[in-house]
Amino acid sequence: MAKYSTGGGGASAGGSCELCGADGGDLQTADVAGATLQVCSDCAKNHGENDRATSSNDGSRDETDRRRRAAQNTARLQDSQTPDASHWEGGADYDTDQLPYLISDYGSTVTEARQEKGLQTSELADELDLDESDVLAVEQGRATQAGVGGSTIAVLEEFLDVDLVDER
Repeated sequence: MAKYSTGGGGASAGGSCELCGADGGDLQTADVAGATLQVCSDCAKNHGENDRATSSNDGSRDETDRRRRAAQNTARLQDSQTPDASHWEGGADYDTDQLPYLISDYGSTVTEARQEKGLQTSELADELDLDESDVLAVEQGRATQAGVGGSTIAVLEEFLDVDLVDER
């Protein structure tokens, strides 16, 4: 992980890049997202703003270009921190994922059906791509307190071939 700049002087030989951590080589000063860092030539080329900034007639940095680069850097950072965003592809629909009114013994119904299929709780969660904590909460009758969504209940009903929703 990159360290924060100590605000040291100009370029130096040796040391490590403050972005990628690469050791050795000539470091150069680059302005990255408003911070002055000592970086390797690759990081300066990819992340530095000094040589890519455009100027207007009065010599000031082009604000539109700066904002565009900042948004791209933020998006790259968020993409790299989200290992699997596939569950968001359809969008989050919180209004239709409300927990329905469940039958009184829904927890034991799910537990018995899971055991009949010969699955452990973790195996059921993996099979259905659910959080194991949500499956446990349902089996323990704590779906409401744990914030389990209606879509989780629907997936469990379909896979286990049980009725969990009270249709009154």
